[in-house]
Amino acid sequence: MTTRSPYSMLSVEDALNVTLAQARLPAPERRPLSRVRGAILAADIAAQEPLPPFPASTKDGYAVVAADGPGDYPMVGEVSAGALADFAVEPGTVAYITTGAPLPEGADAVVMIEETERLETDADPPLVRIRQQVQTGDDVRPVGVDVKAGQTVLAAGERLDPAEIGLLATAGIVDVPVFPRPKVAVLSTGDELVEPGEPPGPGQIRDSNRAMLLAAIGAVGGEPVDLGISGDTQEALEARVEQGLEQADILLTSGGVSMGDLDLVKPLLEHAGTVHYGRVRMKPGKPVTFATAEVEQGRRLVFGLPGNPVSSLVTFYLFVVPALRKMAGWPDPRLRQVQARLAQPLPLDAFRPEYHRATLSWDAEQACFVAASTGSQISSRLLSMRSANALLALPQREGVMAAGEAVDALLIGEL
Repeated sequence: MTTRSPYSMLSVEDALNVTLAQARLPAPERRPLSRVRGAILAADIAAQEPLPPFPASTKDGYAVVAADGPGDYPMVGEVSAGALADFAVEPGTVAYITTGAPLPEGADAVVMIEETERLETDADPPLVRIRQQVQTGDDVRPVGVDVKAGQTVLAAGERLDPAEIGLLATAGIVDVPVFPRPKVAVLSTGDELVEPGEPPGPGQIRDSNRAMLLAAIGAVGGEPVDLGISGDTQEALEARVEQGLEQADILLTSGGVSMGDLDLVKPLLEHAGTVHYGRVRMKPGKPVTFATAEVEQGRRLVFGLPGNPVSSLVTFYLFVVPALRKMAGWPDPRLRQVQARLAQPLPLDAFRPEYHRATLSWDAEQACFVAASTGSQISSRLLSMRSANALLALPQREGVMAAGEAVDALLIGEL
């Protein structure tokens, strides 16, 4: 007797749309600048004051009245960064000034020190020779030239990386509203699994998926929660799933989503919540499952990932990462996509689109990305993910894609 799946087969795009429709933004929280790197800003941030708040010199040199022109002038004082001049520069006088120092009253330009000479005379005050004609405003940063008072410094939805954090600090902002990192729990299932540090018994293997997924969650901005390994019993699995739904925003199970008698994850998710899809037309990862559950703490997303390591990681990138990003506040949570040219011919699958692991590199001569396959693509061969920074979206059709042909590449690592 043939066992049929009760789930309709969705395309990858349709499955991703369903996933993103169920992912919701949490309430933002305020955090100090020391704890926001990589977070997404939840509200516009406006400057309270102009930057710079005073006209400032951009060079070491002499503050002058531009209309005076070249000549020998008495130096009436010095001003350095962090201090205000207690004198004024009258026409026919100059003042020594350092980079970043406030321009003294009366001065309207700066002559850089390379175009000047302090004369060796007994004159008091000392004389300075100005050799260059400058215009009003030369080498001076006007008030508010970088940021005007009330100007939006950063807009909601922007990612806070080092430059953005520096800009906030410059504007005097000490904490900002951001979306928290989603907590993502990982549970491996199967009596055949043992911890990596344990010797496998007969018919057993070490659990690689959990360590791999926990590391991947941290790398893409989530907060990983380790739920360990559950055996293939209804009671054990239910207890761990309940724990995950309590502790995390997203729950990942690994294994137990195929069609065997001990594949218990899908029936359990149907009981705990709503299964939105249980099959996706893709290779690898067809049995990937997505469900939602409503618990006291709110809506939880649950992904039943396949047990084969490559299938598990590929489906993590295609479905979990966009959901995690949306819940972290990313305006565009989907994987970045570029076009590349194939470095070698690749066979196609007549029944399912394939997400082929590849390494992208920039070819300066062709002025394009070139995609090199990572080798054998069987779903148990984790080596095929080791150097991959992209998934090539190979179309569903008979035949072969020729070397040099253009292909869409979804980025899963650094280029």
